[in-house]
Amino acid sequence: MLGFTLARLQYLDLDGHFAKSATPGDWYWYRANHYRVGISLHLGCILPAGLLMVWQFIPVIRHKAILFHRINGYLIILLVLVSNVGALMIVRRSFGGELATQGAVGLLVILTTLGLGMAYINIKKLQIDQHRAWMLRTMFYLGTIITTRLIMIIAAQITSRIGSYFVLYTCDELRFIHNNNSTYVQGAYPACGPPGSTNSSGQAVVHANFKAGTAEGIGASLRLTFGTAIWLAFFMHLVGVEIYLNLTPREARRLRQVSYERQLEAGYESPGNAGLVVERWGDADEWKPSEKI
Repeated sequence: MLGFTLARLQYLDLDGHFAKSATPGDWYWYRANHYRVGISLHLGCILPAGLLMVWQFIPVIRHKAILFHRINGYLIILLVLVSNVGALMIVRRSFGGELATQGAVGLLVILTTLGLGMAYINIKKLQIDQHRAWMLRTMFYLGTIITTRLIMIIAAQITSRIGSYFVLYTCDELRFIHNNNSTYVQGAYPACGPPGSTNSSGQAVVHANFKAGTAEGIGASLRLTFGTAIWLAFFMHLVGVEIYLNLTPREARRLRQVSYERQLEAGYESPGNAGLVVERWGDADEWKPSEKI
C-alpha cells in the first residue's frame, strides 16, 4: 500500500503527470466540469489516506502514541469518505464507465463506508476487537485497486493475444487522443466524419490490442478488462481478509478481553459486549471474560 501510494503521488499534478498517464481517452472527460472536481477530490484525498493508514497498523504507535493513532484515524476516515464521493463523480467515465465498472466501484464505496462506520461505532464503545476487525476489512477493500491493476494488465495481454475484442470510443475522444488530427481519425475510423458533419460526434469501434502501438488500442484493452479485473480483485480481498481474521483468533480474544476491562472501568452495563458484537444480534454462545490480563 505504501509503495503504491508513493508511486502515485505524482498524479496530484493533474494537468501534468496524471494527464499523461491516464488511460487514453479518460482525460478527455476528467479535464473539465464535475469530472475534474471528482478526480481532484478522489486523488487529493485517497493518496494522503494511503500514506496515513500505514501508521495505524504499527504496534509501537498504537501502544505508545495513542493520541496520534486516534487523530490519524479520524483523518483517514474523513479522507476516505471524501475520496468515495469523488470516485462516484467520475465512475461514469472511468475506464469507459461500463456498468460492470460502475457496479464494482459503487459496491466498493458502500462497503468501505459501512466498514468505517462500524469501526467508528465500535471504538466509541471501546469494543477494540471489533474496531480492529472492521478497520482491517476496510483497508483490505481499499487495497482492491492495487490487485486490480495487476489483473487488468495480465488480462489485457491475454485478450490482445486472442485478438477478437473491440471497444467503442466516441469520435470526440479519438480526436482528443490524436491532438485533433481529424484527418487521421477519419481515415482510421470512417464512422467519424469531419468536424461539423452529422456523424462527427458519433462512435467508432476500436480494436482492443495492448500491443497495437496506438493509444486508443491500448486504452481499449484496458477499458475492456478493467470491469472484470476489479470484480476479481474485490472478491480476492473480500475472502482474503476474512481468512486472515479467522487465522488470528488469539489476537481477537486478547482484544476482547482488553475491551471488557476498558468497558468495565468506564461503567458500561454489559462490559465486553458494549459494541456491535455477534452476541447482541445472533445466536452465539455468551462470551465470558477470562482472568484479568
